[in-house]
Amino acid sequence: MASLPRRFLVHTIRIEDYLGDTSKGPRYGPPREVRCLVDEQTRGVRSPASEQTTSTSTAYAGPEEQSAPPLSRVTLPSGRVTKVILTKRRDGRGLGTPNHTEIQLE
Repeated sequence: MASLPRRFLVHTIRIEDYLGDTSKGPRYGPPREVRCLVDEQTRGVRSPASEQTTSTSTAYAGPEEQSAPPLSRVTLPSGRVTKVILTKRRDGRGLGTPNHTEIQLE
């Protein structure tokens, strides 16, 4: 299977990439719309700094979706605003599993 079938991408989230901190607080890039499947399930995950943290939602997007840096701001379909913990590329390399991008959210 080449990639996550588009028929599964039933949600749209808005991602604003985290660009760093300024004297006035965090700075974000322009918002972009991403088609995905949102799973609002709480689970434990490891942050990029290898700290154990809790993810309250995961968004599954197509493999072509660019990586969202940790701390990027995300608006879910429900209107809830959250932040990216970690983005992972999932590539089955011909195993028959769908290739996709997993975005773990606070």
